Amino acid sequence: MVRFGDFNRICETVALTVCPLVGAEEGIEPTCYSRNVEVAGTLIFQPATIIIHVIALIMTSIMIYHIKSKYTAVGRKEIVMFFYLYMMVTTIELFLVSGIVPTASTPYPYFVAVHVGLITATFWCLLLNGFVGFQFAEDGTPLSLWSIRISSAVIFAAVFFLSIATFKGMAGFDPLRPVALWIVLYVFNGAALSIYVVLQIVLVLNTLDDRWPLGDILFGIAFYVIGQAILYIFSVRICDTAKHYIDGLFFGTICTLLAVMMVYKYWDSITKEDLEFSVGSKQNVWEVKELLGEEEYSNQGGYGGGYPPQQQQQHQQQNPQYYNDGY
Repeated sequence: MVRFGDFNRICETVALTVCPLVGAEEGIEPTCYSRNVEVAGTLIFQPATIIIHVIALIMTSIMIYHIKSKYTAVGRKEIVMFFYLYMMVTTIELFLVSGIVPTASTPYPYFVAVHVGLITATFWCLLLNGFVGFQFAEDGTPLSLWSIRISSAVIFAAVFFLSIATFKGMAGFDPLRPVALWIVLYVFNGAALSIYVVLQIVLVLNTLDDRWPLGDILFGIAFYVIGQAILYIFSVRICDTAKHYIDGLFFGTICTLLAVMMVYKYWDSITKEDLEFSVGSKQNVWEVKELLGEEEYSNQGGYGGGYPPQQQQQHQQQNPQYYNDGY
């Protein structure tokens, strides 16, 4: 049973990046973890998970490209910050879980602190994006953008300091009892995600006629919950069954990527681009034409069949039946 503020049971189940730095003098080793492979004399850990990380980076780049191509969509600049942060988290995690940054090396605690700080900043950025649709501040304005940037940077710096202080045993924090770090990772981030989901459900129900975006929200929640369950409950069983080729971290990373993709799918489904100002897209151009003046109309064949003004007047006097009948 996982206890509040305790990493021991968690780290015995899955090899998180913080596990070598908390809970015991030498860290906590998982019961079962994915086997490593040797590449050019270098041991690479979690090879299958690394492939998923590379795929996640590619998919996130594609999503960012499509977001940027929707030039007039609401919240475009705000939501793209979330995907940039997710890319940064994925990149740092790739270096850590693969062993490129060895756990026994001096920089490892600092990389983990950056990783934890970025994770929390990502959840915070997602939470703030949940308020964009309510237009508390007009999207795309400096107030909207810089409030997200500055607050996310502050959250990152605070969690980075907390992580380093915990790993190094500074400022009253203890790596053997990392309660504050546990609260940040599981309580604070979980609350931010929950509030975001509630805000989006309220937004869809109150302001949109279309209910299909609720499906995107539900799928995103399902992927995330399934990923967390596999990560923290079934990881050892998967590892033993797969003969150490993969563990729960592999499926957890896949489900997290799918959940992030559903965030993009949901945002894309609730934003409509103003085609009048879009670039590089096919569109129907509707034109409003001014009524033609009498002289212009006559030159196009009206009233006098295209006669000059003097001949038109003469034609009208000679043929009044055409004009009296409405011609």
